[in-house]
Amino acid sequence: MPKLSLPEQFSTELLHIIHEQQLSALFQPIAALNDGQAFGFEGLIRGPSAHFLHSPINLFQTAEQCGLLSELDIACRKVVIRAFAESGLPGKLFLNVCPSSLTLPSFRPGATLEFLKTVGLAPQRVVIELTETQAISDYDLLSKAIGHYREMGFKIALDDLGEGFSSLRLWSELKPDFVKIDKYFINGINNDAQKRQFVRSIQHIALNTSTRVIAEGIETPAELETIQRIGINLAQGYLISRPQPHPSVQLQLPRLTIERPITLNQRSTTAGSLLKDTPAVSANDSNETVWQRFHAQPELYAIPVLENDRPIGLLKRHDILEMFSRPFSRELFGTRSCATQMDRQPLIVEQATSLTELARQVTSSERRYLTDGFILTEQGRYLGMGTGQDLIRAMTELQISSARHANPLTGLPGNVPIQNAIASLLQDQINFVVVYADLDHFKPYNDIYGYARGDDVLQLLGQLLQHHFDPSLDFVGHIGGDDFILLLRSSDWHLRCEQLLSDFSIRTRDFFNAEDLAFGSYTAPNRQGEIERHPLLSLSLGAAHIVASQFESHHEVASIASSAKSMAKQQQGNALFVERRLTLRNEDSKYATEV
Repeated sequence: MPKLSLPEQFSTELLHIIHEQQLSALFQPIAALNDGQAFGFEGLIRGPSAHFLHSPINLFQTAEQCGLLSELDIACRKVVIRAFAESGLPGKLFLNVCPSSLTLPSFRPGATLEFLKTVGLAPQRVVIELTETQAISDYDLLSKAIGHYREMGFKIALDDLGEGFSSLRLWSELKPDFVKIDKYFINGINNDAQKRQFVRSIQHIALNTSTRVIAEGIETPAELETIQRIGINLAQGYLISRPQPHPSVQLQLPRLTIERPITLNQRSTTAGSLLKDTPAVSANDSNETVWQRFHAQPELYAIPVLENDRPIGLLKRHDILEMFSRPFSRELFGTRSCATQMDRQPLIVEQATSLTELARQVTSSERRYLTDGFILTEQGRYLGMGTGQDLIRAMTELQISSARHANPLTGLPGNVPIQNAIASLLQDQINFVVVYADLDHFKPYNDIYGYARGDDVLQLLGQLLQHHFDPSLDFVGHIGGDDFILLLRSSDWHLRCEQLLSDFSIRTRDFFNAEDLAFGSYTAPNRQGEIERHPLLSLSLGAAHIVASQFESHHEVASIASSAKSMAKQQQGNALFVERRLTLRNEDSKYATEV
């Protein structure tokens, strides 16, 4: 008997695995962060244990090479569906499907539905998750196949957004109900401004297209808190639970303490500040009951619908009154459940969401959210309503306050907001790091290169400070001249400061002529009018840990910051000096880092 080649051997083994059903299913929960419950479970597949094809990567790559991708894909679906039904897991099943298998001639759109019926699982509980492993060649055919699934009641999810060959085009073509952001963009998102901006943009597009975003690959509490601050409510990853054959339905999420941003004044800047007490109704209440409430309360513009104290929809005044104005509407619809008339996709936000983030969500999504208002919750439970009008008024007041006290050159908050921000942190007993940033040899630079060029340097420094620090946690202020103040709560503040110094050193080279760069200095009059050589511009950062319980006013914090800055300026070149005080008045430990 001739010996089989390696591809033939793998093909034979793979067919044996498929026919003998030597595949096993694992499930990883997808958490709903607003209530800490499992929204659903992604079904994952494994080959035989202690076998090369145990790994899903090896399994599907081999199937693709052997031309058995469609056969393996169908077999995996059956294994996952059967295991999900037998486990009695709640929520939705996210079922991985290779898009290419849906465009093959052998594709039968009713096969999955038939198998679901045999295990007693409704298609409304299944989300077809498209896993893009190869380029899509026929979008029209794929769209038709997806259309068949939708007609049968399935939902559609797009996996690994941002990684695949054409994931953005797939989003546009297929209009999925869910998109999963690739874990690359989630890993370390709390420390990466560019990743945060990418994910924030995806969330805004999703709001505008009625798509729900799932952040996958969550491994740390900081990542989880960051994606929740952005407004993403569905999350998946090892921090929540690893894939298991029989996962627990009770999720143990880390306790999230979403810190409010440092504000320019003492006023609250969260969505909760817009809360209006609006009594809700349940799905058991009739349309007649709702109409009576709208008729009796002319100022009432919308009524939330609750189920177990959680919002499931929104009834709008205009819709209800218009329906009852038509002939025979009261006789036909009056006794029916009000849920038949509700908007099933209202804007629901946690009360701890910042006004800035709320404004992003409202303005980047459908216009109706601005007119209909939004539902406010706490850990998923209903609190009340907020209006677009109140949001616009609050944002306008914040912007006016910010502009009134901003530095005219950099646009950064000036002395009054700096003092208020420090006072707010001390009052709330929040520890932080204060950093005094000051340019070295700035006066002689102005004398030689001119004040306009000096202003350009200050504007650059203001931009770099905003770029290197997290606006959701850190505060950047401009005292005046070349003096800046930072109030930092980012856990990696020290690294951010070092990166700032490095970036400043590189970016300021463009502000000197070639001769001065070559010498590393330039000549200019000193304060006595005598010509002398001065080093090139550098940046000094003086930092100090502030334990809120040990300080009574912003004056004391300013004194500590000035002292740290003076020590930093004793170092040559770009330098960071950190002063750590064990007690407020005496014992201290000091060290300096020169970059």
